[in-house]
Amino acid sequence: MTDITRFDFDTRIHHGVVHNSTVYLTGQVAEPGQSAADQMREVLAKIDDLLAKAGTDKTRILHVQMWLDDVRDFDEVNAVWDAWMPMEHAPARSSGQGRMAKPGMLVELIVTAAL
Repeated sequence: MTDITRFDFDTRIHHGVVHNSTVYLTGQVAEPGQSAADQMREVLAKIDDLLAKAGTDKTRILHVQMWLDDVRDFDEVNAVWDAWMPMEHAPARSSGQGRMAKPGMLVELIVTAAL
């Protein structure tokens, strides 16, 4: 049997789960009305916080799925990502466009990281 720990740290991140030595995060945390770049900065700050609370950091991210409300925001969001993530630790990334769960949200990340 494997251990599964679910956590939420009073943010609007929908789920944080630790399973064995892997952390899974998903959610939307920004405020409607912000630009895609500002929403991305806020999401990445929350990811930093949650990874630290789980006992790891962004250099241990294994994969990221970026969902954008409008794929035309990709270059703007990607520039924020590139400024945040050191190139030598860049994980596999994929992206897609889809309607966000909450109106006004432009960015959602699904993150898998090692402990």
